[in-house]
Amino acid sequence: MITRRHLLYHGLCGMAGLAFSSLPFTAPRAAAPSRIQAVAFDAFPIFDPRPVFKTLHGLFPGQGGVLQKLWLAKQFGYTWLRTSAGQYKNFYGITGDALTASADELGIALSATHKDRLLESYLSLPVWPDVKDALQKLRAAGLRLAFLSNMTEEMLKTNMTHNDIVSLFDFTLSTDRVRAFKPAAAAYQMGLDAFNLPRGNIAFAAFAGWDAAGAAWFGYPTVWVNRMGAAAERLDAKPDRTAPDLSGLLEFVLPA
Repeated sequence: MITRRHLLYHGLCGMAGLAFSSLPFTAPRAAAPSRIQAVAFDAFPIFDPRPVFKTLHGLFPGQGGVLQKLWLAKQFGYTWLRTSAGQYKNFYGITGDALTASADELGIALSATHKDRLLESYLSLPVWPDVKDALQKLRAAGLRLAFLSNMTEEMLKTNMTHNDIVSLFDFTLSTDRVRAFKPAAAAYQMGLDAFNLPRGNIAFAAFAGWDAAGAAWFGYPTVWVNRMGAAAERLDAKPDRTAPDLSGLLEFVLPA
C-alpha cells in the first residue's frame, strides 16, 4: 500500500532513472570526521515540507495524493532535465511549472489562487523540532554553517527569517549562483568556495537519498538525515552516516 509518507519521500527524492552521465564526479572520498570544520545543509533536513502537502490535500480532497506524487516527481525531474540540457530556471519557477503541468496531466482544475497559495507555502515552512537545538550545538562547537540548496536564495532567507535562524548560518548558497542544480558538481563546489576549506573538512547533511549519493560522489563527508525512513538508493555511493534526525549529524561531526 502506498502511504502519504511514501508519496512525500519519493516525490522529494525525485524520479528514478534520470541519469547525469554528463556530470561526472571524480573527487576522492572524504577525510576523517575529526577534521570537520563546517557543515553544509540541504534545505529539508532543516525545513519541514509537510505543511505544503497538507495544504494541497485540503485544496484537492480525494485528488491530493496523486497530485502530490506527480507534482514532486516533475518538480525534481525538471531540475535535473534543465541542468542536463543547460536550460536553467530557478527552483521557485520550476515548482510552479511542475504544479501546472501535473494538474493539466491529471485533468485537475488549478486556479491561479490555488497555485499562488501552494507556492507561497514554500516560503513559510517550519523547522523540524530538533533543528534549533542542533544548530546551536554546532555553533557552540565552533563549526561554520551554510545552506547548500536547490531553493532560491529568497526562499531560503524567507524561511530562515520565519524561523529566526538567520544568525546561525554563515552562508546561504543557492544553485542560482552556478545555474546548475544538485547533483551537479558545480552545485556542491559552492561549499568549497564559500568556506575556503578542503572538501574533507566540510560535512554535508542531505535529506534525499540521491542528494546523499551526489555529495558522497563529490567527496564530502556525508550524513543522510533520513527523516522519512526511506530505503537506500542504488547509486553505488553510500553516506558516511545515516540517521533519522540531526542527532546522527551531531554524533558524526562533534568530538566525543
